[in-house]
Amino acid sequence: MALTVRIQRRYGGFLLDADFTAEDGEALALLGASGCGKSVTLKCIAGIDRPDAGRIELDGRVLFDGAAGINLPPQRRRVGVLFQNYALFPNMTVEQNVAVCLGRLDRRQRRQRTGELLALLRLEGQRDLYPRQLSGGQQQRTALARILAAEPRALLLDEPFSALDSFLKWQLEQELREVLDRFPGPVLWVSHDRGEVYRNCRRVCVLEGGRSSPAAEMRELMADPVTVSAARLSGCRNCVPVRPGPGPGLAEVPDWGLTLRTASPWREGTAFLGIRADRVHPAEPGESNAFPCRVVRAAEDVAFMLAALRPEGVGEGAPLLYMELAKDAWAALPDHGRILAAVRPEDLMLLRDC
Repeated sequence: MALTVRIQRRYGGFLLDADFTAEDGEALALLGASGCGKSVTLKCIAGIDRPDAGRIELDGRVLFDGAAGINLPPQRRRVGVLFQNYALFPNMTVEQNVAVCLGRLDRRQRRQRTGELLALLRLEGQRDLYPRQLSGGQQQRTALARILAAEPRALLLDEPFSALDSFLKWQLEQELREVLDRFPGPVLWVSHDRGEVYRNCRRVCVLEGGRSSPAAEMRELMADPVTVSAARLSGCRNCVPVRPGPGPGLAEVPDWGLTLRTASPWREGTAFLGIRADRVHPAEPGESNAFPCRVVRAAEDVAFMLAALRPEGVGEGAPLLYMELAKDAWAALPDHGRILAAVRPEDLMLLRDC
């Protein structure tokens, strides 16, 4: 029951070029910055928008084929979409919101199936309530019950938690995960939150400027993001221009006046160096890749200190180097104005621009 998407869609000067497959029973993350084409991709799959070219296939059934002139309407695609605001009918009760998608059944069958879905999503006690009377989690479960009533073969999640506070988001995420664990078809989870998709998706497809990269293991994205955009999406705070150093295993960072030793061989097309903030640390005696820095500012987070450093000897316009350090380690530093920082060679990431 795989969902295969190979489409192009142009909006003025923006070109969406998406190519990926979500396998049967898989939650595939579609990760990207705002404006990269994530929501457009979902609309094309659901039939809300029409690609200019390409093909969309679900479980061996063609939903769209530009060359063959096939473009099934949304109601025939068997694709369920969970929107950010859940899109419930405000003048209908929970039971009515679910039953509206069961028009193909007779009255007795419709009531039976509605009851089954309400029980599945723990909504029996809310069946006569209206959306305005529901909590956020109850609204989400009602929307999911209505989607499942239509017996979709694929689910599309359009940043379902983007407008929620962190505590409510965590609660709803766990409830949604329980439902998805029982869903047999492919799930496409669209988000810009790397933590959210890391917890819920094994594989990820990154969209950069409208173009998709090949789907990869989520752990692979974190360990070796390859491009600057992917590195930033994976949480890398430091990305600076780089060029080959004077010898093998060396890289020059002109903006910082540094030559650093890397563990990875130089890649063709490398233009940036990525350094995760939590991999920057106070240097041990005799450690390689150590360099003195001035502390420009430091801010206390919940679990760590985030320090903005500038390597000594460079101008005020040079990029800052961000370091995350445990609070006790920060408190133990002898000088909070100057730090001998270091980065292990294996923690330097060689990145392409795109």
